[in-house]
Amino acid sequence: MEGLCATVTDYPKPGIVFQDLTPVFANGPALKQVVDAIVCAFAGKFDAVAGVEARGFLLAAAAAYATGTGVITIRKAGKLPREVLSESYSLEYGEATLELHQGDVPAGTRVLILDDVLATGGTLGAAAALLERTGAVVAGVGVVLEIDGLPGRANLAGHEVLSLLHV
Repeated sequence: MEGLCATVTDYPKPGIVFQDLTPVFANGPALKQVVDAIVCAFAGKFDAVAGVEARGFLLAAAAAYATGTGVITIRKAGKLPREVLSESYSLEYGEATLELHQGDVPAGTRVLILDDVLATGGTLGAAAALLERTGAVVAGVGVVLEIDGLPGRANLAGHEVLSLLHV
């Protein structure tokens, strides 16, 4: 799995080093290894899996299918057709907003949040805040890759975080 990650410099803006995990997702055995590792680490601790747009959708759908749980989509602003809750946050290269349909997550639901990379923690922190506003319980956060030296883990204080790889 380690040799499959592609590093792209100056994307999406100059100075950013983007870790592209799409080659991992395109490799069946690697994808299975990733999903199995995350699901195993959180076994019995969640009722649903939330994926953060867009690569988190891939992981969340696979994990939900593997465990027979539901999948929740946390989207970028303006993509959902019904009433939403919104949460704005800072990225290492700007500002963004995530949204979640109101009423999609019953209070008390234990939700595992999945995404591809943990960098500053802004995106995953906003996803956790959205879910907690619905009354859901964040069961944990799982990522394939964590970028060391950035405050991602600190920005998710109070949540169990699993990173399969560190760079």
